[in-house]
Amino acid sequence: MKLIRALSIFLFFFLAFILSGCGSSSGKDKDGADSTAVDSMNAKKDSVKIKIERIPVEIAVLGQGSISDYILLNSNLETEVMADVYSKIQGIVKEIKKEEGQYVQAGDTLLTLVADEYVLAEKRAKVEFDRQKKNYDRLKAMYETKLLSLEEFETAKFGLETVELQWREAKLNLDYTFIKSPISGYIGERLTKIGARIQQSDKLFSVVNNSQVIAVVYVPEKNIGSLRVNQKAVISSDNLKEKDYDGWIKRISPVVDPASGTFKVTVGVRNTGNSLRPGMFVNVRIVVDTHEQVVLVPKLAVVYENEYKNIYVVRDSVAYKIRLNAGFEDSEKIEAKDQVQSGESIIIVGQSGMKDKTPVKIVSKREINLSGNL
Repeated sequence: MKLIRALSIFLFFFLAFILSGCGSSSGKDKDGADSTAVDSMNAKKDSVKIKIERIPVEIAVLGQGSISDYILLNSNLETEVMADVYSKIQGIVKEIKKEEGQYVQAGDTLLTLVADEYVLAEKRAKVEFDRQKKNYDRLKAMYETKLLSLEEFETAKFGLETVELQWREAKLNLDYTFIKSPISGYIGERLTKIGARIQQSDKLFSVVNNSQVIAVVYVPEKNIGSLRVNQKAVISSDNLKEKDYDGWIKRISPVVDPASGTFKVTVGVRNTGNSLRPGMFVNVRIVVDTHEQVVLVPKLAVVYENEYKNIYVVRDSVAYKIRLNAGFEDSEKIEAKDQVQSGESIIIVGQSGMKDKTPVKIVSKREINLSGNL
């Protein structure tokens, strides 16, 4: 019995020892597995970290060109050549010959009036003239043969001249039944219709000539000394993008409006292709000065920081932050006075939020032409 009890105790402790050993071994395997997983994750993080160290950017190569300082103003276009068409006689519209948008030459018939009464009036005046003319010829022959006094002959002469004027007036009224355009241009408006009874005060058409378009602007008084006749101007429209029109100052008013502190300037526009129309809203840039062959920076490369303008120049795959010393600027580009040179690469995409001396990776490149446009 004692032997059996001793063997049982021995087996109990032996099995406990074996079980505790297996558990310890299993734990070690688990810890080892966890350690391996952590090492693998750290390796991946390091790999990702290495990949995002260089920021992908798009660059542009700086070039040289000209840029101007200008006064920016707005206006609605007008035309120098425009005519409203009225009838010179009363009548009823018989036929309309021209419609809105059509081009007409000076003297072209726009509409006709019912002319029956004017035809009769002209014929009646013609008959009376012919009668007086025969009577005058008879009396003239009598006067030449001393059978008629000078007073009677002059009375006959004045009578002939009177009926001749009446006939000419009747012919003129008949001609007025054909309403004609006083200028060459496009029909802007037709304000009557067939069958309408019109008076001399009724406006029938408006005709505009787009070849001589102007923009009237009101310039602040401080600029009065910097403007002169024939000074260059540039006109553009938001509805006709990527196209500028040449202009020049035609007239400068010598009077300053005390209420607004401005003076009137009339700018002529070379309406190439007749694409500009009277009434269009346009931007007018009167050129004050021009700098030639300067380094030009596209505005999309500029990062604004309070009142400062910054750009990022790429040198040896590193982006350096440079505060721009700006000169003249327009809607697309800025003159760089110093710190950057023609041929250098600046970031135009990817610079937002970037810090100085950031490593970058160039993924795309664009070049700037001499006018500074991308």
